[in-house]
Amino acid sequence: MAAEHGAGTQAVERAMSLLACFTDETSELRISELCAQTNLGQSTVSRMVSSLDRMGFLAQDARTGLYRLGPTVVTLGSVALNSSSIFRAARQIAQNLAHVADLGANLAEFRDDQLFYLGNFEGSKSPKSFTMAGRTAPLHATGMGKTFLSAQPAEYVREFYAKGLGIAYTPHTITELSAMESALAEARSRGYATEIEELAFGRACVAAPIRGRGGDVVAALSVSGPLSELDDPQRLRELALMVVEAADEVSVALGFTMARAPQPRVPMG
Repeated sequence: MAAEHGAGTQAVERAMSLLACFTDETSELRISELCAQTNLGQSTVSRMVSSLDRMGFLAQDARTGLYRLGPTVVTLGSVALNSSSIFRAARQIAQNLAHVADLGANLAEFRDDQLFYLGNFEGSKSPKSFTMAGRTAPLHATGMGKTFLSAQPAEYVREFYAKGLGIAYTPHTITELSAMESALAEARSRGYATEIEELAFGRACVAAPIRGRGGDVVAALSVSGPLSELDDPQRLRELALMVVEAADEVSVALGFTMARAPQPRVPMG
């Protein structure tokens, strides 16, 4: 019985390792490439891929013979997303924010020293041909990430940098602990965080925290788009107010009492 259990566990782990090979960069793969990435034999991979294909976890392109993730994965991802109370509370609010701001609206959680996207909605000035749901991004180089960092104990932020996680993505990325501590203090004072070309050139965002019933920061909401849309101080102030109000609306939907929330301070000059 123990041997059967071990074999079953091994089979599941191998199947999951095959599915994990598929990424945005390598969304279509050959059997030989799956073998190379997993160090599994061709007969094992072929047998498992056949089963995964039959169950809809993989799908084969009839013309190229390449495999990609199948419809069952999409279904499970949708179930997982719809089971999130944060996503359900924020979906319509974020969609409305994208429409009013005319920019992208993004929703994310804090997970494993990264931010984890639950969704994004496009504005006409910030179109995307792909979804952000399920993707990750660094905490120190994004507005939403700074929102999460600003809610963490000082020890966590120090450890984040001590572990070498504060790497540079552009010359504008905050790679020094002291500079980040100043940025986080400002974010806490204002009630929102900004990111200007710190993750990618020509991009910027402004983000605000979403709080759960107990007052903890459980998610973040942001608007993002081309730098040209956010580099005007007056426009940035307007967007900051929009994002804070939308994030507060989500917090209320999650059961948070806004009387306990710190009031945002949006500079007038």
